[in-house]
Amino acid sequence: MSAAPERYDVVVIGSGPAGAKAAQQAARLGKRALLVERELSVGGACVHRGTIPSKTLREAALALTSFKARTGSVFELKLRDDLQVASLMTRMEEVVRAHEQMMADQLRRDRTASRHGRARFVDPHVIEVESVSGATARFVADHVVIATGSKPRTPSDVPVDHEHVLDSDSILSLTYLPKSLTVLGAGVIAAEYASIFAALGTKVTMVDRVARPLGFLDPEIADVFVRAFHRMGSRFLGGRRHVAVEWDGLDTVVTKLDDGSEVRSEKLLCCLGRVANLEGLDLGNAGLRANERGLLSVDANCRTAVPHVYAAGDVIGPPSLASSSAEQGRRAICAMFGVTLGHGSDVIPAGIYTIPELSQVGMTEEQAKQGVGGCLVGRAQFGELARGKIAAMEEGLLKLVADPGGRKLLGVQIAGEGAAELIHLGQEALIHGAEVDGFVDNIFNFPTLAEAYRVAALDIVLQRRALFPAGAPGAPADSPLGRS
Repeated sequence: MSAAPERYDVVVIGSGPAGAKAAQQAARLGKRALLVERELSVGGACVHRGTIPSKTLREAALALTSFKARTGSVFELKLRDDLQVASLMTRMEEVVRAHEQMMADQLRRDRTASRHGRARFVDPHVIEVESVSGATARFVADHVVIATGSKPRTPSDVPVDHEHVLDSDSILSLTYLPKSLTVLGAGVIAAEYASIFAALGTKVTMVDRVARPLGFLDPEIADVFVRAFHRMGSRFLGGRRHVAVEWDGLDTVVTKLDDGSEVRSEKLLCCLGRVANLEGLDLGNAGLRANERGLLSVDANCRTAVPHVYAAGDVIGPPSLASSSAEQGRRAICAMFGVTLGHGSDVIPAGIYTIPELSQVGMTEEQAKQGVGGCLVGRAQFGELARGKIAAMEEGLLKLVADPGGRKLLGVQIAGEGAAELIHLGQEALIHGAEVDGFVDNIFNFPTLAEAYRVAALDIVLQRRALFPAGAPGAPADSPLGRS
């Protein structure tokens, strides 16, 4: 007679940002948690094929491009024609191993059990895990979190061969840096890789049906990215669709567009979305099925239609960022065990690691107009800041979005290096309900990019004074402008 299945308070399937955070949160609540991962190491695609590797390449590209600008072109810097992509990522394995070890150490400290293998539902509460050798073990779960991530979507008319026509999993396996690259798509992954390769000197052409890339961003911020992309000698073709992609058998990928034009390049990167990793889970045995978009539908607390089964990360769809996925994993566990989420858990910033970096939190200008009937917007150009000039970061922009009275902060958007770090000051201000005037009274180190918050806040104060002259009916109380 076989041994009875082990019982766990929660079984988490997948160890990417969502799964790892869910398992850690459960363990820290004193719950018995099991983390199941099909890969040899924890971390998921984020660590092995996505965030960590791509950002490692980005750092190399950024170092190369910023060196010339910051040294006033005193030194001549030229990449070899036969430069191997792998040589630009010599630190990648070191970084990946360190991140894997950090995650494993955290799970061990939290006493989270783990299993290597493929998981599937036997019934709503029983999970079977098959190891590489084919051996199976079953576990009874009071609760389940599905966090199996996603993989690149490959349209039938894009012949991905991982040599000439690549996807986001295979792009970093390129032997040599191509002289030209076509990128299909205009989302986060497409924009990040397009700008990285453009910065390295590759002539990149982005093609997508949308008018501008990164459509969820504030348009003014997205436009900063497009201008920088064009200055690097690359181009974005918006409002176009590919109708055929062909490798000519020699040295060129030919992409035919719906307007009759062609884009010819050495390589092509297909970034036309991702699909949830749900195959093999036998969701029907749990009473679940994917929705029309191939995702799992969940409520605000990441609960699926089956009350004890939750889902987090890429399997539930956008924004599909590592930070938001981790928060979804935490949110699922907190809801599962009746733990109240802390204040500010809904104020999650988006960080896009293009060149230049982009980030935003809270309402955009358009969202404020629709949501509260209007807004005042303050802007600070990095080129007008001493630190921006010193560091040759003259293209940066920071926007503060305030309510129609110019008092309450509603959102922050930033384009420029350091954006994903700078955004956290705005995030904290939003969480604590800070007013715009607080940035004017605040003292910032000089010279810093953080001064942009004060400059943008002063911009709003000036607009407010023009709109509401002192002494006029409905005029706000005295602003700090006179004290600045």
